[in-house]
Amino acid sequence: MTEPLRRVDVRVGSSTDALTPISVASRPMGAGLLQWTGLAAIALAAVAADQLTKHIVTGHLYLDEGIHVVGPFWIHHVQNSGIAFGLFARATAVVIVLTAIAVLWMLVFFARSGARHPVLPVALGLVIGGSMSNLVDRVRLGYVTDFIDFRYWPAFNLADSFIVVGVAILLGTLLHAAPRPR
Repeated sequence: MTEPLRRVDVRVGSSTDALTPISVASRPMGAGLLQWTGLAAIALAAVAADQLTKHIVTGHLYLDEGIHVVGPFWIHHVQNSGIAFGLFARATAVVIVLTAIAVLWMLVFFARSGARHPVLPVALGLVIGGSMSNLVDRVRLGYVTDFIDFRYWPAFNLADSFIVVGVAILLGTLLHAAPRPR
């Protein structure tokens, strides 16, 4: 006796052998126009805000002059030729080169991964904007102007704050997206 031919059971979203995908969904991870526009807007706003505040401080306070605002908060005009906490103060050229390399690396990363997460343009925009603003000062003046002073911490500027907030957003996003143990 011969067996009747079996009917092929094909369902939407499957293949006849149940192993071969019939369609592969993919989404581009590279930054599109919307992501680039967001990154540029945030970075330019960060540079503008930082440069404006530095201009106001240098225009109204002599070097090392300070104004008490409230509690431990002072506006204190200082110059920093190094990076955080005054590190590498005598290596301004090295700091300039390393900062430029870091900014270029962030732009390449963003070009390849800018669509991965909706907050990526904001986070990298803050980091790139802060880095660029301090880089402009180092190239133009050989130092950055710091002025936010809490007395128990070295003075810093808005660009430094933007960098820290941007990195915090990136880390928060990475930690939130990390797989959780079950």
